[in-house]
Amino acid sequence: MTLTPLHRALLLSAALLTSVAGAYTVKPGDTLFSLARTAGTTVAELVRLNGLSTTTLEVGQTLRLPGEPAASASPAPASPLPPTPALPGVNVTAPTTLRMGEAFTLRLTGPRAAQARVHFPSEVGEDVRLPAERLTPVPTGNGTFLVLGRVLLGKATPLIYEIELDGQVLRRSLPVAGLPQPVQRLNLPPSISGKLQDPARAAEDAAVERAYALRTPPVWTKPFQDAVQVRAQSSAFGQPRTYVAGGPVQYHYGTDYRAPAGTTVSAVNDGTVVMACMYPVRGGLVILDHGAGVTSLYFHQRRVTVKVGQKVSRGDKIGEVGSTGLSTGPHLHLEMRVRGEGTDPAGWINRLWPR
Repeated sequence: MTLTPLHRALLLSAALLTSVAGAYTVKPGDTLFSLARTAGTTVAELVRLNGLSTTTLEVGQTLRLPGEPAASASPAPASPLPPTPALPGVNVTAPTTLRMGEAFTLRLTGPRAAQARVHFPSEVGEDVRLPAERLTPVPTGNGTFLVLGRVLLGKATPLIYEIELDGQVLRRSLPVAGLPQPVQRLNLPPSISGKLQDPARAAEDAAVERAYALRTPPVWTKPFQDAVQVRAQSSAFGQPRTYVAGGPVQYHYGTDYRAPAGTTVSAVNDGTVVMACMYPVRGGLVILDHGAGVTSLYFHQRRVTVKVGQKVSRGDKIGEVGSTGLSTGPHLHLEMRVRGEGTDPAGWINRLWPR
């Protein structure tokens, strides 16, 4: 189990607005971003109207909305994007649909694919690190170039990507499906939940954020593999959960694999160790930088067997399963992050790149 920084704690699925005379009661899954989208306003306006000092919401909290909400129980469909011409010398292959928390690839081919630049303008206004970051395609051989994308947990609106070349822009939209799961209520005992208030937690979070900011060349050449041989899941990726009674609902940014204490934890692919230590929330933590903005994270280990700066190969031992940090029993919490955002580990295993 894990907890992300509080200012990112409520990235939840888009909510439906029901209100009376502009007043709305927060429900499980609501975020300021999803409410602003549905009400046709901005996060800044909701913060101003309600005098909020934080973007964290609590279930049962009453919010003032600008004017009357839409009568429909579902968000209005996004207006179709205006057609844009193809880019000379660049062919693009993209998934037809996406789901929340998914990593995916845009495949560029053609004589000018290497000169194109890609960004995701739909990230602007979302609670995402470096929104609409300008990305350079990664060469993968045979004239193919890839750009990694990721869908934010809580995003149920279309994802938009733009490919630029010589002042021309190809703009496309991809529909995003939800990831419906029931809320998991953990109700951790104070002896464990108290770790959330550990004074060292801020330094832990800051160090993890520095790892997310790395942009090094990709170093892997083989498909990603399992981190543990025992793959019994105890908590799924994207599971909405509460950690204490009455606490906020938060997403689970990784997948938990239940395994006996001492089970070997292996590197899912080639990479460089950028964090390897014991921390109050994540416990025995190892972070590997694989390049291209991809990092894998391994939480709650009882023993870490690598050091910062060490180069590891796919399958190398990096530690042992334990129950350190915010944990109630032996398991491995595995995360696969793309430019700092959590993606479903299942989309990586046995693949060289996500779909």
